[in-house]
Amino acid sequence: MKSAVTVSLVPEAAGGPFVFWKGLEDAFAQTAALGFDGIEIFPSDPGAIETGRVRALMEQHSLAVAAVGTGAGWVKHRVHLCHPELEVRLKAQEFVCAMVRQAGALGAPTILGSMQGRVEAGVERSQALDWLTEGLVLAEATASEHGVVFLYEPLNRYETNLFNLQMDAAAFLSERHLKGVRILADLFHMNIEEKDLAATIRSLGDSLGHLHFADSNRRAIGFGHTPAVDIVAALRDIHYSGYLSAEVLPLPNSIAAARRTIESFRALTV
Repeated sequence: MKSAVTVSLVPEAAGGPFVFWKGLEDAFAQTAALGFDGIEIFPSDPGAIETGRVRALMEQHSLAVAAVGTGAGWVKHRVHLCHPELEVRLKAQEFVCAMVRQAGALGAPTILGSMQGRVEAGVERSQALDWLTEGLVLAEATASEHGVVFLYEPLNRYETNLFNLQMDAAAFLSERHLKGVRILADLFHMNIEEKDLAATIRSLGDSLGHLHFADSNRRAIGFGHTPAVDIVAALRDIHYSGYLSAEVLPLPNSIAAARRTIESFRALTV
């Protein structure tokens, strides 16, 4: 298993659960100094990821890009894949695929979280799921061109009404034959929705592609009541070798949150 921490480049997401906020140079330097393996980037748009610049930072600090998020598509640009208007859906699809291309050039997967949208009023659930499938098929194909997978993140009931349970999402991906899409399991969302986090992770097995390492209160692991020991044991049982990435609030401050994360990661994965 590998460790990662998040950096947001989206001013509109201020107050959100990202550890670093002062730009890529600062985030890469701090992440490397604390001993993480990778960094997860949340850009405002695809053009915010200058491939050459990021590659130079990766080489300078011996860090990988663990994943790239698409949340700004909703937070900043207000588009999502299940919007009732075709023009908005097409913009959302292009935003996601453009982000996949930028991330893929760095050898990183892309995350679909808030940009998945929801079943809007007046729309049948079956129709919304077909629209979601259209977006995922395009993202999967684009990711495949770069030799990476695409990550789909089930969210809690307060953020979407599409899929809240991990296994429901995994079953949907299987039914729609989306073999290049993996589940991103976020422990914060799971604490709200799942009965047994460790058991769910064991059930996910090979469909798990990424994990957001967040405590029950969306702070760094160790500041809440998430059963981290049991979760890591489950990850070992399924031979998970991906990232445990801290998508957490920068509390009491960014450095303290990052330091608590890496200390917890080391204590749990020795």
